[in-house]
Formats: sequence, C-alpha cells, structure tokens
Amino acid sequence: MEQSTKNKPRKQYAYEFIKKRILSCEYAPGRHLNEQQLCEAMGGISRTPVRDAVSRLEQEGLLNILPKKGILVSELRISDINRIFEVRMLLEPYVLRRYGNKLDPISLGYFAQVMSDHTKVPSDSFYDLDDQFHGFIMNAMHNQYLLDTYQNISNMNQRLRMLSGTLVENRLADTFAEHRAIIHACQEEHWEAAAEAMIRHLEASRISTFQLIVENEENF
Repeated sequence: MEQSTKNKPRKQYAYEFIKKRILSCEYAPGRHLNEQQLCEAMGGISRTPVRDAVSRLEQEGLLNILPKKGILVSELRISDINRIFEVRMLLEPYVLRRYGNKLDPISLGYFAQVMSDHTKVPSDSFYDLDDQFHGFIMNAMHNQYLLDTYQNISNMNQRLRMLSGTLVENRLADTFAEHRAIIHACQEEHWEAAAEAMIRHLEASRISTFQLIVENEENF
C-alpha cells in the first residue's frame, strides 16, 4: 500500500486509488474490472472496502456495476461533451449572478495576478489552475446538491481532457483572456457581465474540446 495513504481508512484508500486511475484514464472508458483484480492492485486489500469504493464511484457515474458481468468503467462519447457543457452553462453563470457577491476579493486579486500572463504558467499546470478558478467560483454557492452535480461533471471533464490530447497554445492564451474578463467583471461587481463572460468562455471551451477530440477520435 502506498506510503502516503497507508494510514487512511481502507475504504477511503480504495476509493481514492480507483478514482485516481479512472480520472487519469489508466482505467480507460469501457474497461472491465473485477474485485479480485482491484484487491491485488492495492496490495491484497480485502474485498469489503473495494465494494464500498465501487459503490461510491457508481453513484458518481464513473463505474457501472453489471450483474454477473463485473464492473465497467463508464464510457465516454463525443455526445457527452454537449451534456457536460450544458450543465456547466446552467450552473456557472447562475452562481455568478446569484452568489457573486460572496466571492472573496483577495482570491479574485490572486487569480487576476496569476492570469495576467499565460506565458508565466507552465502548460502542465494550466488545468490545475483552471480547476482552481472554476472551483473557487462554484464554492461561493452553498448548495451541496448542485455542488455534487458539478463535481460529477468535473470528473467527466477531467477524463475528456486526458483523452483529447494536449492544449493548443493559442487556446491557452485565449482562456486566460476569457478568465480575466470574468475576474474584471467580478471585481467591478457587475454580476450579469460576469455571467455573460462566463458563457462566452464556456462556449469557446466547448468548441475547442470538440476540435481536440476530432483530432484524437481514435480514443473515443
């Protein structure tokens, strides 16, 4: 068992172990798994925590439990892109309109500074920064039901990123500019403008994702 996680409860360790490999696509969409295989991959852990983890991951939409057939890693299709961005289009502009005044101005200032020049951010750190920014906005809302929905969508989005290939340089620059427009509107407390900037950003991201996936369609 990994040194950094050996003191965690076994069911939490199993959950994080399997989820990490699904999100990284080490356990690729459509792959069949079984309990024994998973137990062995975690150094001989018992089946009980693995079953608990699998049940949680099924609830999150990352696994499907097939009676008498085993465990299937949830598949991803090009059509899922529209579904993912449809949910994001509903949630993220709504949060800015409804809860924007709860955003921490110091954190906004931090993101404004970090997003000022994309050339200063390593490309392999971009997705983490992007997740932090969107997560910061979503966490202004204290509705756990919607946050859970967003987390599930974020998991799907992470898998799409892994399958669709690397970032295009001009998209990285455009994304930073789109983020700055959202941040500026928030700092001015123009929440409708911030929501509209978010919509433009998400639509551009959706189109870019489609383009990347078409270029890497053998993964789908």
